Amino acid sequence: MNQITNNSIRVKKINQELIKQALKSMEYGTKSMIASATGLSVATCGNILNELHELGEVIETELEGSSGGRPARRYVYNVNFSYVACIYAKAEIDKQSLTYTVSNLAGEPIEHGYIELAEVDASAIDSLIGEMIERNNHIKAVGIGIPGVAHQGIITICDIKKLINVPLEAQIRTKYEVEVIIDNDMNLTAYGFYKKQDYDEDKTIAVVTFIEGSFPGAGIMVDGHIHKGNTRFAGEISFLPFGISREEQFKQLHQPDTFIPLASRAIVSLIAIINPETIALTGDMVSISDVDLIFEKCLEDIPSIHMPELIVLEHPDDDYMNGLVAMTLESLAYSLQLVEKRR
Repeated sequence: MNQITNNSIRVKKINQELIKQALKSMEYGTKSMIASATGLSVATCGNILNELHELGEVIETELEGSSGGRPARRYVYNVNFSYVACIYAKAEIDKQSLTYTVSNLAGEPIEHGYIELAEVDASAIDSLIGEMIERNNHIKAVGIGIPGVAHQGIITICDIKKLINVPLEAQIRTKYEVEVIIDNDMNLTAYGFYKKQDYDEDKTIAVVTFIEGSFPGAGIMVDGHIHKGNTRFAGEISFLPFGISREEQFKQLHQPDTFIPLASRAIVSLIAIINPETIALTGDMVSISDVDLIFEKCLEDIPSIHMPELIVLEHPDDDYMNGLVAMTLESLAYSLQLVEKRR
């Protein structure tokens, strides 16, 4: 009996998500329009729309123009039904900072800001989240971007030392009763860049960063999906076997005469393993003039037919935040994997 109940609840949640996703993609929808878009019955759509309307997640608007019969009601998705709060932490040579935004369910910013700190720690992030929730009590999910790796909610590697070994995800979820995601800055930047391209079909791309004072990293999208790896370690290209110590690698990356050869070796490894269509380079250590030099160096190992387009990413922070907002919004959506498998 419990199994039957659980299955019924799961099916209902999936149907709700199908209807919400369909309505989000429309200027407005009637029951029959939504039924056609989702494959659900008009009766099922009507019942769920009524429930969502009572909750305030769906808004009922003017009636559809009549063609002789009873005019149909129109529905629109209420993008301000709830919000998400997104924060990313950044470590630079002489400062650390938190950049934040609150967005509605359409990804439109409600507020945004920047805080410069001598040192970022869990308390600073917690305090900022508390302030945002106090100003916007409809926040249902929090996204946190870090220059490092979080595995099972615990930050294991990070350029911000005070965040290492902190179970930040559980702390925030328990204290504020919201959904929480924590992800790597490069994964999020790659995701934001990828979504901005609006590809017609799934692609494989990578974003690689070379920032002064830090080791390089990469965000990887394989066939339209972020590749994080078993322990979310994918993209940590500074751990490639360059045949030198990490100290020597850091030194060579920060010297003009050794930067191009070392950066090219990292790019060659990515090309050979994931065969991307595009690799976007970013970071204050990379200039537009470096792109051709890196491309030519890669050709020493990679046949030209397999070389991706190499570009410089002009506004990586925008892509970073866009990726963080998009992923945080997705954390609110009930999984449609069962629907996709069924199709």
